[in-house]
Amino acid sequence: MDNDLPTCGQLERTLSQSIQKLYRQELEHSPGKVTCQLFGNQLAIVIEDALTAVEKTLADTEEEDKTVQKLNTAINDAIEPKLKNLIEETLAVEVDDILFDSTIETSRTGAIATLSEPPQVRNPESIPKNKSSSSNK
Repeated sequence: MDNDLPTCGQLERTLSQSIQKLYRQELEHSPGKVTCQLFGNQLAIVIEDALTAVEKTLADTEEEDKTVQKLNTAINDAIEPKLKNLIEETLAVEVDDILFDSTIETSRTGAIATLSEPPQVRNPESIPKNKSSSSNK
């Protein structure tokens, strides 16, 4: 039964790889390392080297980063619903809310997703702050 479920680490790795694939398909950009970490019904995502070549070029040439910021916001607005769907498909739980933003200076993008419930995994005790794994009641 439970052995059919993925481990927490497997879900996090699968999601990280799927996010890299999403960026390659949608933006023709290969981000650096993608880190995903579950915390109960929260999911934290950090995407290294997330800015596209166009964003980096504009950031290097623009004295004011308003143009870069507008472009980055537009890109994030386009990716966010696809990221939400990807999270829901991979974790098999609904995403209630997602916070998604980038930092131009560090070329990092971060997301925090609030899930309707923690995902079903073979080792629920390995998810920090997972209330359902505590059996001391």
